[in-house]
Amino acid sequence: QNSPAVGPADTRAVSTLIQMQLDAFAQDDAAKAFSYAAPAIQEMFGAPGQFLAMVRAQYPMVHRPAAVAFLQPQADGDAVLQRVQITDIAGKEWAVSYLVSRQADRSWRIGACVVAPAKKRLST
Repeated sequence: QNSPAVGPADTRAVSTLIQMQLDAFAQDDAAKAFSYAAPAIQEMFGAPGQFLAMVRAQYPMVHRPAAVAFLQPQADGDAVLQRVQITDIAGKEWAVSYLVSRQADRSWRIGACVVAPAKKRLST
């Protein structure tokens, strides 16, 4: 079953949001990276430093990716599922799925990030 397409403006907004968070991680800017997380994630971690420490420890491929490729996003109710192909600094491929949801103020925020080893090179 095909998910509804995500419009070009939302596609750009979602990929830009994820890229801005990746850029913030690259600069170890905990406050900026944390600002892109959904309110429930912010509540769970409480403070930017704790959030960054978790990402650094559990998601090194997201903290310091060597290469990032955005695949076609899919609509998921009021949210967007954005799959990203990440290559880590050791050259290993990862399939990363971000769940990005629109907030009451119409901004997009990252609500979840699931990482799995890529079975094969994903096609865009």
